[in-house]
Amino acid sequence: MTSRRGWILLVVTVLLACLCAASVMVGARSIPLHDLWPALGQPSADPFVAEVIRSRVPRTVLGLVSGAALALSGALMQALTRNPLADPGILGINSGAALAVLVGIAHLGLTAPIQYVWLAIVGAASAAALVWLIGAGNRSRPTPVRLALAGAIVTAVLTGFIQMVLLPRPDLLQSFRTWQAGSLSGPDLGQIAAVSPLFLVGVVLAAISTPGLNILALGEDLAAGLGTRVAVVRVTSSAAAVLLAAGTTALTGPIGFVGLIVPHAVRAVVGPDNRRVLAWCAICGPVLVLASDVLGRVITRPADVAVGIVTAIIGAPVFISLIRRREVRQR
Repeated sequence: MTSRRGWILLVVTVLLACLCAASVMVGARSIPLHDLWPALGQPSADPFVAEVIRSRVPRTVLGLVSGAALALSGALMQALTRNPLADPGILGINSGAALAVLVGIAHLGLTAPIQYVWLAIVGAASAAALVWLIGAGNRSRPTPVRLALAGAIVTAVLTGFIQMVLLPRPDLLQSFRTWQAGSLSGPDLGQIAAVSPLFLVGVVLAAISTPGLNILALGEDLAAGLGTRVAVVRVTSSAAAVLLAAGTTALTGPIGFVGLIVPHAVRAVVGPDNRRVLAWCAICGPVLVLASDVLGRVITRPADVAVGIVTAIIGAPVFISLIRRREVRQR
């Protein structure tokens, strides 16, 4: 089993490297492999090629960061709620962050991700709390299906508020529509670097909470009996999930289903140990996001299909399959 995992990890790593190269090479104008050297600081005989490569490198970096962050966020949510249907998009967290960002842009005059990322965190946390309260109802813990339904309800309501904010502001409609679809184009390396401390904090909190999540999977009573501080684990892992999802949404817009697909694929290989799941998600998440972004550039060339649309097309059948599988098991 260890040898099999090692080979799979090697294949995934090589695939990720190939996708990074393809992300820089593929676009409205394809760049030959030998012209990738300008991206590494070498002089280029073709200034246009050099400019194209420089414009695509931030997109590739953002694909790496956002893919890892969304996959980690989804894995944390699934472990924390013990809900295999949990995902930042499905549970309304992305929509909450998007609404908060839109309010900041439309009414507070904010223009850069580092300015409105804090609003994204507040919006994401508020949406997560609201979904949990609606899903739980009179119970102490919501069922996976109730939580997914609550997420759908909250997402629909927040989407209505987003449209309400946009209608009086036609000047924001086109730019926000592109952002809302979930896109890697736009932020430069400076903006990514400005938000990166939030990702770093989220990763550190995720690593700290992982051992507690493994014990929490045995049940809250047993975990408390073993000396685990359940409340601390919940707060730490929730904060990590919100920071990772909100930071990504501030940069890219809401990208759904990455946090749903990747953890399930990873668990099929490494098992339920959250230490391995999170480590593999940090590698496999960027694979899905970069592959979706490259595919979106190819299928409608020279135009781009936003990465959020491609992940939705891939993720919707997976979500339906998971729901049907749970219904079969519960019969």
